[in-house]
Amino acid sequence: MGDLSKDINSKFDNNRVKALLNIIYTANWITSYQNEFFKTYGISPQQYNILRILKGADKPLNVQTIKDRMLERSPNATRLMDKLCAKKYIERCPSEHDRRVVKIAITKEGKAFLDAIPNNFNRELLKNLNVDEAKQLSNLLDKMR
Repeated sequence: MGDLSKDINSKFDNNRVKALLNIIYTANWITSYQNEFFKTYGISPQQYNILRILKGADKPLNVQTIKDRMLERSPNATRLMDKLCAKKYIERCPSEHDRRVVKIAITKEGKAFLDAIPNNFNRELLKNLNVDEAKQLSNLLDKMR
């Protein structure tokens, strides 16, 4: 198993400092893993998240709602959506009543693309935790926030 002290060749003042640095280190490790995984599909983890949100909503959503639901708050969500539009995975649906209102919907192509991505891709990240440990970790992270 990994040991942060050995991984970064460092000592820590106390366990709280070590825990915080371990969270940051682990978050970067997860991000790197996901970036590599999604690179093979030609999208980013944030774009995957947008597609997942739209598929789960099962109806068009406005951009702000999508931003609010994203796991990683992204100031460039509009640019991410532009790229998904260019790939025909999502579409913009202008309002009939107000030209300023635009909603975003996942397309059939977007749903098919999302279905082609294995939904257990994160399982490898959690392989060293049993179900109870995963629950405990989640509870501790919730408590921290």
